[in-house]
Amino acid sequence: MSPQPGPRAMTPPFAALLLDIDGTLLRASGAGRRAFEGALADHAGVPLDGALATLRFDGMTDRGIVREALALLGRPWAEAACDDILARYVARLDVEIQGPGYRVLPGVVALLEALRARGAAFGLCTGNVVDGARVKLRRGDLERYFDWSPRGMHGFAEDGEERARVVAAAVRRVSAALGRAVEPAEVLIVGDTPRDVLAAHEAGCPALGVATGNFDEAALAAAGADAVAPTLDAPAARALLGT
Repeated sequence: MSPQPGPRAMTPPFAALLLDIDGTLLRASGAGRRAFEGALADHAGVPLDGALATLRFDGMTDRGIVREALALLGRPWAEAACDDILARYVARLDVEIQGPGYRVLPGVVALLEALRARGAAFGLCTGNVVDGARVKLRRGDLERYFDWSPRGMHGFAEDGEERARVVAAAVRRVSAALGRAVEPAEVLIVGDTPRDVLAAHEAGCPALGVATGNFDEAALAAAGADAVAPTLDAPAARALLGT
């Protein structure tokens, strides 16, 4: 994915807001990595012995993580293998997520309460598979804020390995839910990694970068974020999000 020109002018309010999970809504204190490493070791039938130490998960889709992990392990890619690993991952995540260090990030509950109270259109745009997303959100009592029916305005790893495909799928669901053709420029993507920003731009959406993950405001601005904020409760973020 090549860097996109940015930042660009934005004109809130937006038709919909799409939120990343890891590093944006919550920090899981390594639960996802532990669950993935355990799932991959189970699938491979051998210890990993640090083979994935160089693999950064930030902003990747779960399916993309599996592809890169298999390559590092010298294993061939296959859809059946990916499905098996992800099923093992979700089962392990349900246990790992209960470990210490999990936290909901600043401003998240207030934001979700405000969006729900005013009947705003919002959803998720995440690299997680659906079941993994729900496990992570449930731990912080955040799952209840999102519509899990077929009308939910979400994008998940099931929509593609490339993050931009996840964004595009979520925008299509926004259009379906609102009953009109919503332009990507009307949908604000909120995330914490350069991959979130680049994928948003590739899909034609503006991006708000929040420095609550592993990248600071300077790194997110350098990636072309249309706006940056230290947290979701910072004035710059609240102004864009309408809270």
